[in-house]
Amino acid sequence: MVEKGGVEEKEINDWLPITSNRNATWWYSAFHNVTAMVGAGVLGLPYAMSELGWGPGITVMILSWIITLYTLWQMVEMHEPEPGSGKRLDRYHELGQEAFGEKLGLWIVVPQQLMVEVGVNIVYMVTGGKSLKKFHDLVAPNAPIIKTPYFIMIFGSVHLFLSHLPNFNSIAMISLAAAIMSVSYSTIGWVASVHKGVQPDVQYTPRASTGIGKFFQFLSALGDVAFAFAGHNVVLEIQAGIPSTVEKPSKKPMWKGVLLAYIVVAFCYFPVAFIGYWAYGNSVQDNILISLEKPVWLIAMANMFVVVHVIGSYQVFAMPVFDMVESYLIKSWHFTPSFLLRLVIRTSYVLLTMFIAIAVPFFGGLLGFFGGFAFAPTTYYLPCIIWLAIKKPAKYSLSWFINWICIILGFTLMVLAPIGALRGLILDAKSYKFFS
Repeated sequence: MVEKGGVEEKEINDWLPITSNRNATWWYSAFHNVTAMVGAGVLGLPYAMSELGWGPGITVMILSWIITLYTLWQMVEMHEPEPGSGKRLDRYHELGQEAFGEKLGLWIVVPQQLMVEVGVNIVYMVTGGKSLKKFHDLVAPNAPIIKTPYFIMIFGSVHLFLSHLPNFNSIAMISLAAAIMSVSYSTIGWVASVHKGVQPDVQYTPRASTGIGKFFQFLSALGDVAFAFAGHNVVLEIQAGIPSTVEKPSKKPMWKGVLLAYIVVAFCYFPVAFIGYWAYGNSVQDNILISLEKPVWLIAMANMFVVVHVIGSYQVFAMPVFDMVESYLIKSWHFTPSFLLRLVIRTSYVLLTMFIAIAVPFFGGLLGFFGGFAFAPTTYYLPCIIWLAIKKPAKYSLSWFINWICIILGFTLMVLAPIGALRGLILDAKSYKFFS
């Protein structure tokens, strides 16, 4: 055994949240992936469609679904470089290290992965607080006005307890509830839109009136779609919980769960995006639930579903961050694994994300800018680059061509999406207020 600060490597792995439990099943994989993938971003897809238009919108949605399913398959396949050898790449950065080397792999993957995971957690703090406020305002319209920061604190306080669950398997029931909720509020979004039907004077022309406005809105919409497909950042960590043998490598049950999750993703994303846009055209709000307005009880229920879902999603995206920080402190700084260490790290992280969410409640707009640099690479094309580095498909083979097409499309998305988001930030900057 390799000694790390007086504690054996195996003991460290048995304590860390990603590798401490390998008893997960394929359906754990299914609902963890649904929870990670189907975020509250699905409610903004009709708005993205209104910036893209019918033809480009349908094309971008379908291409994103196909490309991200393909890159997810690649990551599942690469989890075990040699099935049966015992070597498993349990974390995204370990996959990067396998492809690019010990140090370079860390520098390529870790900043982007942290940007996505911490960014998503801050956005979910804001989303959870705002959805709680909407629920309160709908069910108690005559009650005294309570500001959003208080609801963010209520939402964040839940995580002060949930964040101390040790690993992915221990949050399985929370994740299952979150997955059910995400399907539920997505279904409410498109079924209620069908019930409302096409609104009077509906228009499908671009939202912006000028050519340059249309161009930048198009770029911004690409970022919104990229945000909706962000589950790759936790897929290896989810697979780490599945047992693996020579006869039954972990990729078989994992892929089964991923396929089911992606069928659910299609069921949620496409109807919400297309039917929401069909019903409201370019007047659709950036959250389809706001456009629906009535019946009040249904919209209130949908907002509470969003709250339950982002509680689960927060935990799924926070677990790899906990693992990264705890692993670094134990292996590099020789801290002793203990309840106190976990209490300090996780409580500090929850309080930090809560504070930023309260201080910068418009963080969603910022994420469109910063996220463009991280969401597109880690989801759309970094797995393809790693595949070329590890698997080395023959030059000009089908696999080689497919990977390079994904890399070019993903890189283009990474460059263009932040440009559109930056313009939106500049235009909206006057209305931004810290601690509002």
